[in-house]
Amino acid sequence: MKTIFLLPILLLSLISCSIETDSVVERDGLYYEDLANSISGFTPFTGDVTGKEKGRVKDGKKKGMWVGYHDNGDLRYRGSYKNGREEGEWVYYHDNGDLRYRGSYKNGVMEGEWVYYHDNGQLSSKGNYKNGKRDGEWVYYHDNGQVERREG
Repeated sequence: MKTIFLLPILLLSLISCSIETDSVVERDGLYYEDLANSISGFTPFTGDVTGKEKGRVKDGKKKGMWVGYHDNGDLRYRGSYKNGREEGEWVYYHDNGDLRYRGSYKNGVMEGEWVYYHDNGQLSSKGNYKNGKRDGEWVYYHDNGQVERREG
């Protein structure tokens, strides 16, 4: 009777679990539980990742909203994954909490307007990406906000 009772609990724990960021390794674009501590061997990891990065992995691929943190505990980035690739708007922060840069991804490739900031909060540069490559005019700024140069 005890065996029948414990079997569903064991199966549920294998289906969904939580693991620290340091215990997940990436190989060939998939995430696995670190083999030194693994109970699943070479099976791609499925479950929640916690620690300096927080998010969900399914069948070894990141999915949904992810956040990362600086060593001081402040937010480092926020963005989403779809099929293991960045998708939609991503925002990154300096370790002082100020915005570092923001932009969008489409199927893991930078797309559309990206805006970068100096650590003092002043605009650093802005421009567009098309299929992961800079496209059109890019404007660069000094840390006092004055235009430094234009390219493209």
